[in-house]
Amino acid sequence: MITPIPHTTPAQAADQPTAARQPSLQPTPPPAATDTVTLTAAATVRQELAETSVQTAREASLGDIQAKNLLVREAADKKLGL
Repeated sequence: MITPIPHTTPAQAADQPTAARQPSLQPTPPPAATDTVTLTAAATVRQELAETSVQTAREASLGDIQAKNLLVREAADKKLGL
């Protein structure tokens, strides 16, 4: 004999704690502040004058045209005895 199956509701999943479902609501830290420094022409000249000959030679070897020109001028002055 065939017995009809009574209509049943589907099983529900067990409730999980709400903390496990929600992502962390901790505030994100603000981005780090960045400052931009702009040197004036006078500050740039002062910085160049304060360089040592070793720094100038290093910059010239790395392709700095201004440093190369300075080394050429210094070599010419030395040759002329100035």
